[in-house]
Amino acid sequence: ARDINKESAFSLWLEQPRTTFVAEIEGRIVGSYYIKTNNSGPGSHVCNCGYMVADEARGRGVAREMCLHSQTLAKRLGYRAMQFNFVASSNVAAVALWSKLGFATVGVLPLAFEHPVLGFVDAFVMHKPLV
Repeated sequence: ARDINKESAFSLWLEQPRTTFVAEIEGRIVGSYYIKTNNSGPGSHVCNCGYMVADEARGRGVAREMCLHSQTLAKRLGYRAMQFNFVASSNVAAVALWSKLGFATVGVLPLAFEHPVLGFVDAFVMHKPLV
């Protein structure tokens, strides 16, 4: 959410049950991700992650390294798959990276994301088996 306040961002990113990590370059935080169970009960073997990269760190492999780290961690935690529930189709770099890292688009949410310039665009559900 581009207009989120500090309290809402903190709640979204750090609320339990989830684990949050940061990426650093030369002692400076340049990215963050969380990992959590996507759904409870019979779906608890699938995890969900969310990633953020600082503008000045884009294109430096930060998202790639965080995604690889999260997959290794997910396997260690016993998850059998990873799912991204809401990837804006307008985020071409993310869609390309996730695809390159083995995620498949398994669903389309029509006009689910309101882009500040493009207007309403689709969002993707992307999934990758880990076993």
